[in-house]
Amino acid sequence: MAINFDNALGIHQYTLGIRAKRAEVISSNIANADTPHYKARDIDFASAMQAAKAKQGNFNMNRTNERHFNLSTQTQAHLGYRVPTQPDTGDGNTVDIQQEQTAFMENALEYQMSLGFLDSKFSGLRKALRGE
Repeated sequence: MAINFDNALGIHQYTLGIRAKRAEVISSNIANADTPHYKARDIDFASAMQAAKAKQGNFNMNRTNERHFNLSTQTQAHLGYRVPTQPDTGDGNTVDIQQEQTAFMENALEYQMSLGFLDSKFSGLRKALRGE
């Protein structure tokens, strides 16, 4: 009997890809905090996860091989501009460095949490295969 990883791992496998892409977007915001006219961006995690649930099994990530998932097209649909929380300083930049650092740290913690969930899923699969 073949193992269906979509059923065995659930949605947790998709959260890692979305969280990784979100980390890239937030770090880009931080790197461009002093760039004039740069607009802060973010991924709407909730809508990206809804799309992953709707297309579970067809969700894609960046891939270097035809067997890999393709995430870039999936997260681009959920990438948007962040609404500024501070007044414009005159250079047109909408990056609030404190907000970005907080979002980055929160995303990193949630990424670690997703890794923990996946680790427990794989641990359960290993035990099942060993007959424990």
